[in-house]
Amino acid sequence: MRKKRVLIIDDDARNIFALSATLRAGAYECLTCPSAQEALKILEGDEEIDAVLIDMMMPDMDGYEAIPHIKKIDKRKNTPIFSVTAQAMVGDREKCLQAGATDYVSKPIDVDKLLWLLSRV
Repeated sequence: MRKKRVLIIDDDARNIFALSATLRAGAYECLTCPSAQEALKILEGDEEIDAVLIDMMMPDMDGYEAIPHIKKIDKRKNTPIFSVTAQAMVGDREKCLQAGATDYVSKPIDVDKLLWLLSRV
């Protein structure tokens, strides 16, 4: 059985490192990129991606703008997208879901919650 593959989109290398290490320890395979534009190129290709973790606050194209673009890619319409953000104010979760995210994880990340969400993919 192949490992589930997660695409991590984040402009902060420290976040990518921490998420990748956590997920690899949880038996996931990780693919990473530092921008939404790069992620869209990957997602338009033939890479096997089971889920996407996207930082909502990135320069150029943020997660709120990127998620609808991801959902427009035919083969990615049903790919779960989990927003990851330091925005943890009232209404932020709803804003992420409204943008098209499957669910929301706030920073600092609750690893158990993240692994639980990914286990359902």
